[in-house]
Amino acid sequence: MSRKITPPTQNDLARNRATRNSGLLGNTASELDRLKYSRYEAENIAQLVPENARLKALDFEASLATATNPNLAEYQIVHFATHGLFDPVNPELSGIVLSLYDKTGNKQDGFLRLSNIFNLDLPTELVVLSACQTGVGKEMKGEGLVGLTRGFMYAGARRVIVSLWSVNDASTSELMTKFYQKMLQGEENPIHALRQTQLEMWKSEKWQSPYYWGAFTVQGDWR
Repeated sequence: MSRKITPPTQNDLARNRATRNSGLLGNTASELDRLKYSRYEAENIAQLVPENARLKALDFEASLATATNPNLAEYQIVHFATHGLFDPVNPELSGIVLSLYDKTGNKQDGFLRLSNIFNLDLPTELVVLSACQTGVGKEMKGEGLVGLTRGFMYAGARRVIVSLWSVNDASTSELMTKFYQKMLQGEENPIHALRQTQLEMWKSEKWQSPYYWGAFTVQGDWR
């Protein structure tokens, strides 16, 4: 049975760097490096899904308007591959970076902030945040841990895959490709698919260090 899936968005406007770093929302496009391997990640995942069952948003199409479109509620899986932004002082300003320019080259708001996410209607089976420190939050008195995980689950997501530290661009692309292969082709649930992928990378010579694969975890429904 095929699943509708939104493959990764990406910020394709800056230079290449090895990590999908977390920064502050004051960063400009020129300060956020291009993520070379996020495109590979997007294309590899897209190939696993029938064309009529997917929405692929790259480059200028990876906009705030796309990310907040009510039609995303039709998809079972939504995947973002981009830079993550964490604001420890004002966690509601944390978010992920989309395209900061439109098709005509004019600047636009390309930040999907936590405040936007809380207002989404996104009853998906899974949201994947393939970026840095997307699982980090801040403990707020009387409110618990405030972060992207809580935002997407409030929006309706059953599970959210997030990272706990700054992740390597190349190894993350490898991990996500293998993860989706196991989940979509092997019909495994996300928790088991991620665990098997992490074990496979741990056994490899190139990606053996937990730095390359250990950051990602599944939050939400454990079944």
